Amino acid sequence: MKKFLDQDFLLSNTVAQELYHNHAAHMPIIDYHNHLSPEAMASNHQFANITEAWLYGDHYKWRAMRANGIDEKYITGAGTDEEKFNKWAETVPYTLRNPLFHWTHLELRRYFGIDELLSPQTASEIYYETAALMKKDSHSCIGLLLQLNVETLCTTDDPVDNLEHHQSIKARIKAPKVYPSFRPDKALAMDGSKDHLSYIQKLSEVSGVFINSLDTLLEALQQRVNYFHENGCRVSDLGFNQIPAFNPKATGLDQQFLSALEGKTLDLESIENLQEFVLTALCKMYHAKGWAQQFHLGALRNNNERGLRELGPDTGYDSMGDFSQAERMSKFFNNLDNTDQLAKTIIYNLNPRDNDLFATMAGNFNDGKTIGKFQFGTGWWFLDQKVGMEAQMNSLSNMGLFSRFIGMLTDSRSFLSFPRHEYFRRILCNLIGTDVVNGELPHDIGLLGSMVEDICYNNAKRYFEFDQ
Repeated sequence: MKKFLDQDFLLSNTVAQELYHNHAAHMPIIDYHNHLSPEAMASNHQFANITEAWLYGDHYKWRAMRANGIDEKYITGAGTDEEKFNKWAETVPYTLRNPLFHWTHLELRRYFGIDELLSPQTASEIYYETAALMKKDSHSCIGLLLQLNVETLCTTDDPVDNLEHHQSIKARIKAPKVYPSFRPDKALAMDGSKDHLSYIQKLSEVSGVFINSLDTLLEALQQRVNYFHENGCRVSDLGFNQIPAFNPKATGLDQQFLSALEGKTLDLESIENLQEFVLTALCKMYHAKGWAQQFHLGALRNNNERGLRELGPDTGYDSMGDFSQAERMSKFFNNLDNTDQLAKTIIYNLNPRDNDLFATMAGNFNDGKTIGKFQFGTGWWFLDQKVGMEAQMNSLSNMGLFSRFIGMLTDSRSFLSFPRHEYFRRILCNLIGTDVVNGELPHDIGLLGSMVEDICYNNAKRYFEFDQ
């Protein structure tokens, strides 16, 4: 019987162990999609305690605590930080077989050197032991990143952001390289709501372009793309349940946009026609800049109206959706490829039934010019766990070139989340090592080790070209 979380955790054979320890473990981390706070990194924020660093904003943990019957007071409410930590410690023993159990104890070990299991019996000792460490430079925002050998980060930034914090981070002598990414979801709402109208006003102000037509909207967005590029941005992102429907016969778009600016409610077809038009224009801008574009697809958000009303979005009330994806993706990406204006593209799937669909879609749009141009992205959100990551890697292996895969990202708001890269790397090495043991791959450590290093780091470094 193996010991829990020993040095060969998740590594079931000697080949996997050799690949991980000699090839994966030492590779730097490029985390090309996360939701970390640029402001916190710019000020090198020092967390008051582990609760602030670990539980604030972490809807993975919030969902588990609610399922365990924990009152909202101790999740997002007025409970003290120590009370909230104790309630999380009360929940952890019930997360057995959930990845949260692994992540929790990997994070305690890697950042704090704590080998004990978190439980109500150990909570007080761990809370105060970690609180003392959180006061040290090694456990500031930047210190936590450097501890885990994080080389490069891409935050998630709205087109109206002024990126001042990125500029401050860049001036720091000792810090990972932190780049913005362009996330225009709010600009694409097109629903005529007060929130959308307010957003268009902000975009107009920061761009210096008075937005009163589709042409001026695109002019404002181009200005922001230019500004982001000047500040190091080399990647965009979009979070939609599905790509907007492609309608080449759509007409009257200018008038529909004017109606939205007047606060009128548009029907779904008109909204999607506007979204597809503007998104297509944005994707052509990305291509012109040499950026990569990411599409996170398939989330069914804000299912609980009361939770949304009381706590707002991104608080743990989202789930997998079962949207139709293939035809919309095919038409949208084909339209861009037809004029040779399809940028490097990464598509992320949230429903495991669609893994093979996404993997084969990626193969449609590689052009023989850019290595791995169209990527089936790593297991995302609810698929960011052992079974989900193995399934994504197996689909990619069966349908494409696994060796050109650009690997893992955290998609996290937590500065303590980077052991997830270790988690991914161990799963990756075990997948390959098991194939060797079964005689399905040659026992060529040079060849396999090189592939592991590429997937962990080298492929992403080449793909994004952040330093150029």
